[in-house]
Amino acid sequence: MRQNILGLFIGVLISGVAPAHPESAPVAPSHTTPAALVQEALANNPELKFYAAEIAAVKGSLKTAGTIRNPELHTEAGYKNTRDNSGGPSGEGATWSVAVNQTFEFPGRIALRKAIAKGNIALAELHLQQFRLTLAARVRTLAYSISIAQERSVAAREVADRFRSLSDVLAQRPTAGVTPLLETRIIDANTLNFRRQEREAELAAKTAAAELNQLCGRLATAALQVNASELNLLQISLQTLVDTARANAFDIRIRQAELAQQGFKVALAKNERFPAVAVGPYYSQENATDKEQRAGIGISLPLPLWDRNAGNIETSRAREEQARASLFATQREVERRITQSAATFEAKRKQIVEWQADMVAKFREAAEVADRHYRLGAVALPVYVETQKQYLEVVGALQEMKKDALQAAQELEILTGLKLYREEERH
Repeated sequence: MRQNILGLFIGVLISGVAPAHPESAPVAPSHTTPAALVQEALANNPELKFYAAEIAAVKGSLKTAGTIRNPELHTEAGYKNTRDNSGGPSGEGATWSVAVNQTFEFPGRIALRKAIAKGNIALAELHLQQFRLTLAARVRTLAYSISIAQERSVAAREVADRFRSLSDVLAQRPTAGVTPLLETRIIDANTLNFRRQEREAELAAKTAAAELNQLCGRLATAALQVNASELNLLQISLQTLVDTARANAFDIRIRQAELAQQGFKVALAKNERFPAVAVGPYYSQENATDKEQRAGIGISLPLPLWDRNAGNIETSRAREEQARASLFATQREVERRITQSAATFEAKRKQIVEWQADMVAKFREAAEVADRHYRLGAVALPVYVETQKQYLEVVGALQEMKKDALQAAQELEILTGLKLYREEERH
């Protein structure tokens, strides 16, 4: 009984001395998909929030453009002393006056300013939509780049471990002659080379992850593991892409909106040749000799004799011609980008189709077979090394083709709004 009580006391003492919060284990990387990362970036990207706030700021200009000028109050107060022609005093007293003027713009001017303000809002919204689509494309590209780098790193590690294991086996065997020694050195050199490829793939994944984390509003150092799905590449004719881009390309729509803006600005400059009119009542009173009161309506306006706003009209017309030329140049540029991206996409799509679905699996199996038979002495070292290298080259080449095809597809999506790929879950 005494021993049980002593043991219980010691246990309580140890538990009291033990730290209440043990050291936390390293945080495991979060597993996510490209689609989930795109949604996260569209919700949390700091720059996207800046553009959204900019639209709210531009909308304030619409209220300003439609606001009528405030009336102006004019007051005067003084002292009046009157004398007759002989110089004798006649009378004296206070004098004061008050007037209120309301300025009225020339007809159509406020409507033109509101149209320009609405055009600015439309431009801001187009820029926001373009940024959202570009952001989604960049996030998706980085996500697939991480997945590709991770797969290449796994393949390089697999081959490097295979060479390292083989080097350990050969090191235990007695060397008889120069040939076994040279073969060991060749295997060691290839081990270092494959380790280098593994490290480069890991570095590429970490570099892409840092940028991707920041686009999603995360810490750049957050660990990230991407489970990318297979891409099913679609085929669309070049003419369809060009026709759709002419109607949907953000660059063209932005230039069209800018051209319309310049048209309104030309009309506004012409309207501003005519002056605004200020109209309002006035009242004045003098208490010198007699009490004199005056009341009426006053009108004031500048006389457009010297300034007919010719300089602003000429400038606005020149800007309109620039906008028209910019629209034409942008249309040509979009067609060129469509043609180049479509050619790249179709070439990569055909290359991927030509490769069998189990191509990587076949080369991986060949690499494993070569490893087993080389250990048995049935395969020569050059064949063994070449098989391992070809396996890695096939993995890298296929992943690069997919990456290039995805980039071209997303470029086409930005220009046309058409999605040339479908993401399918891996089996």
